[in-house]
Amino acid sequence: MLDKLGHRRAFIRDLSLLAGSALSIPSPGFSLGWLNQSLNPVNDYVEVETAYGKIRGTHASGVNIFKGVPYAGKVSGERRFLRPLPLEPWSGVRDALEFGPPAIQSPRRNEPDPAEDCLFLNIWTPANDQAKRPVMFYNHGGGFVIGSGSSSWQDGANLARYFDVVVVQTNHRLGLLGFLYLDEIAGPDYAGSGNMGILDITEGLRWVRENISQFGGDPDNVMIFGESGGGAKTSCLYAMPEAAPYFNKASIESGPGVRMTMPDAAAATTAWVLKELDISPGNWRKLLQVPAADLLAVQSSIPSVPPSLKKRGDESEEVSLGFGPVVDGKVLPQHPFDPEAPAISREKPLMVGWNEDEYTFFAWQNRDTSFTEIDFEGLYAKLEPQYGVDTRKIIETYRKSRPQASAPEIFVAVASINMMGLGSIEIAEKKAIQGSAPVYLYNFGYKSEVKLPETDFALGTPHAMDITFKFNNEVPPEKGGQESSALGGSQPERYIASQHMAELWTNFARSGKPSARDVPEWPAYTLDTRATMRIDTKCEVLYNRFGEELAMWRSVGRLSSKP
Repeated sequence: MLDKLGHRRAFIRDLSLLAGSALSIPSPGFSLGWLNQSLNPVNDYVEVETAYGKIRGTHASGVNIFKGVPYAGKVSGERRFLRPLPLEPWSGVRDALEFGPPAIQSPRRNEPDPAEDCLFLNIWTPANDQAKRPVMFYNHGGGFVIGSGSSSWQDGANLARYFDVVVVQTNHRLGLLGFLYLDEIAGPDYAGSGNMGILDITEGLRWVRENISQFGGDPDNVMIFGESGGGAKTSCLYAMPEAAPYFNKASIESGPGVRMTMPDAAAATTAWVLKELDISPGNWRKLLQVPAADLLAVQSSIPSVPPSLKKRGDESEEVSLGFGPVVDGKVLPQHPFDPEAPAISREKPLMVGWNEDEYTFFAWQNRDTSFTEIDFEGLYAKLEPQYGVDTRKIIETYRKSRPQASAPEIFVAVASINMMGLGSIEIAEKKAIQGSAPVYLYNFGYKSEVKLPETDFALGTPHAMDITFKFNNEVPPEKGGQESSALGGSQPERYIASQHMAELWTNFARSGKPSARDVPEWPAYTLDTRATMRIDTKCEVLYNRFGEELAMWRSVGRLSSKP
């Protein structure tokens, strides 16, 4: 039997090291100082009236920026594991000049200390007028356990400045405080407890509906998007009735959330937490008095955020522990894309895709570069524990389809498509089957020359590199950028790829169809043509890309049978 469970556990472990940690844990050879939010000096202050009171932000180089804007009320103390209290109005002018605290996690570099009461959002807009610009609502990465809406990599100023859009990002509850499933032991007041972190995002979307017109945004033209864990959050929102009224298009990036946690797995995690804290299920309310630091310690001792690991109809696989959204039949009525794409969003256009070399990011984070030295015999030894009897077939297929590829290059290709690619394709296929709103499949392929530390192996297009590109934060010095970037490298050609990606994303936000100058028309994905846009300095549409490889993955059960 294939060790699919082991593979998913490896992926789950990696989720705790997604974009959020990449932005807060420097490693040798990677400078994080290239994108400093103080590059653009504050020229003035700007005030705006919201439904809850007046706030003051900054005006810097043609962009109005509002940081740390509260969008919902208290979620600490007696409000733990419950929906937030309503936001209380205030009198006078409230400063929105500093980022609000992120959810409980290890301290984040250059950000406020984490806190339980973390429901704040940030807004970048060209002007506080009535222009009705498209709104791009971003869900940060970091799996479901770390990250924030304040990372400099996803700074929204350049999208607002150069593409005339409004960008919004939220902090929301994460980990144990955001996804502890209490529905079965705590009574009706705690219904939906396993999805509080996602429901927080819905509160942020509701705030946008009420207030974004005051920031020059169109409340009827909202795109949700997210990378890595943020892609999985976007998948959930795409399937949630409570979120449905607040957005009309979505993009799932390097984080295909096909399936989420089932109640039995969530209940097992809750039982484990209670046992670790020496609390009986009948005394579960003691959880309300446990210091947040102690809860974080318990959370950190188990794997991060699995989707449910049980395959449909297979009761032999063990239930795995972790924190993430729960398919509770109410807040999240079904798996986001299993058995089919959610009917509730059938009329909403979708983009989905992944980076060509996702794995190299995780190799860097895990400080494991052993794959760079393997030959083809070593490739078999490295893949066999995960793929078992199918290993030889996998290697033969990839050697045939990529005759010039080295053993390390094939290893990266196999690992990357299993991490993010196969799920992205499954989403595209299921959305296409609906035959309603279009779905657009992409691969991000710009190649960074940055080397993995202590090797001669280039990162290529690693996980998380797309963040700075789609936010147009790979820009020349005259536009506020620097000569090199952490993952993107120092080649000036990266500015072109960043321009392409940012323009595709902002035009999708504007119209529901991705387009850009000097980029060919991007056809919707269908089961007949299987069009994929490869995004680079020169973009191209590829049809049935990886066809041989995907046929093989279907034959070994890693991708659902061809529709």
